[in-house]
Amino acid sequence: MRFLPYNPEQAYLLPPSVKDVLGENHLCFFIHRVVEQLDLSGLEEDYVEEGRGAYAPALMVKVWLYAYALGMTSSHRLEERVREDLAFRYLAGGAEPDYWTLNDFRRRHRRALNDVFTQVVEGARRLGMGKLGHVAIDTTRVGANASRHRVDSVKKLRAERAKIRRQIRHWQQACDARDPNETPGTQVAAQHVQALEERLEEIPRRLQVLKKTGLKQVSRTDPDSRFLKQGRGFTLGYTVAMAVTEDHLIVEQRVGQESSDNELLLPVVDGAMERCGEWPERVSGDSGLYSDENLVGLETRGIDGYVPDPYEARELNLGRGGRRRRWRKPEHQRMVQKLRRPPGQAVYRRRKAIIEPVFGVLKQQRDLRRFRMRGLAKVAVEVTLAATAFNLTRMWRTALLQKTQVEERLSG
Repeated sequence: MRFLPYNPEQAYLLPPSVKDVLGENHLCFFIHRVVEQLDLSGLEEDYVEEGRGAYAPALMVKVWLYAYALGMTSSHRLEERVREDLAFRYLAGGAEPDYWTLNDFRRRHRRALNDVFTQVVEGARRLGMGKLGHVAIDTTRVGANASRHRVDSVKKLRAERAKIRRQIRHWQQACDARDPNETPGTQVAAQHVQALEERLEEIPRRLQVLKKTGLKQVSRTDPDSRFLKQGRGFTLGYTVAMAVTEDHLIVEQRVGQESSDNELLLPVVDGAMERCGEWPERVSGDSGLYSDENLVGLETRGIDGYVPDPYEARELNLGRGGRRRRWRKPEHQRMVQKLRRPPGQAVYRRRKAIIEPVFGVLKQQRDLRRFRMRGLAKVAVEVTLAATAFNLTRMWRTALLQKTQVEERLSG
C-alpha cells in the first residue's frame, strides 16, 4: 500500500497517552505539576456550597497560565482552543468552559491570583533562581482597551451640551410646525427630543466625574486609564512596573496610573521584599525612576542603588565624562560619584540586559501591548497572569537545562 490508513470517523481521535504525542517535557505537563503543588485555598474560599457546581480552580488556573504563556489573552479564543488543542484539553481534563466562565474567573480572583504569583516566585527561588544580588526595575506603558477619541474634557462637554440644546430646539420647532394630522412624524420628533434630553441629563454627571479626578481629560470607556507620555507621544493606558533578577525572574509586578515613574520605585522594591523575604543587595533603574526621595529611601533600606538623574544618564549613554556640578543633597552626590566610576557604570549598563528582554518577550511575543479588560483592578489581574506565566516558562527552561546536563554527565 502506498498510503497509511486514514479514517476521520474513527472512534478515538485522542491518543491513549497525551505524552506520546506532546512529549513528556512539554510545557503543559510542567504547568500541571507546578499548579498541583500550589495552595489554591484562597481561590476555593471564593465559592459557596449552594448552586450549580463550578469548574475546579486548578483547572482554570492551569488553562489561563498556559494561555498567557502562549500569548493568548482572549477568553473567546481560549474557549476554542480548549475544545480543539490537545494540550489545553489535557489541562482542562476534557471539560469545556465557555468564554464567559473563563473571563469571569480571571475577573473575580485578583487577590488569589496574586497569591499564586507569590507562590510561583517562592518555588523558583527554592530551585535556586531569583537571587537578589542585582535587581533591575523599570516601567513600560500598556495601552488601555479604550479609544483615545472617546474622552471627556470641560471644553468638549460644554460644546456637546450646547450642540444637544440646539438639536432639541430644532426638533421642537419641527414638531410645532408639522401638520397636527401627521401623527407618525410628530411621534418621531418627540422620540428624538426625549433621547436628546436624556443625553443632556448625563452631562452634569460626566462633569462631576471629571472634577473628581482632577484631570483635564478622562476616558469615557475606561475612566481608570490615563494619558501617559512615552517615546512617540502620549498613549491612553497604564504604567506597568516590574522588578527582575539577573536570571530574568520577575519578583514583583504592579500596575499604576502615575504619570511620573519615580513614584513606583520604592513600592516595587518593598513588594519584592515582601514576596522574597529579603531586601535586594543592588537595585538599578533608569533616570525616569530618579528622585531625591527615592535615593534616601534606598539608603534607608540598606540597598545599593544605581539610579542616575536625567543629566547623568545622558552622560552615561553618550559615554562622556561628567562635568563638575552642584549637589542638591548628599545622597545625590554619592550617587553621581558612584556612577562615574567604572564599577558603578558596569552595574548600571547591566540593567538593560536584565529587564529589557523581559519586557520584549511580554510585549512582542506575549502580546502585552494592549489590555483586554477595563479598570485598574482588572488590568492588574492580566499583568499578574502574564508575569506568572513568564516565570513558569523560565522555570521550565531551567529545569530542562538541568535535566540535559545531568543526562550528559551520566552518558559521559
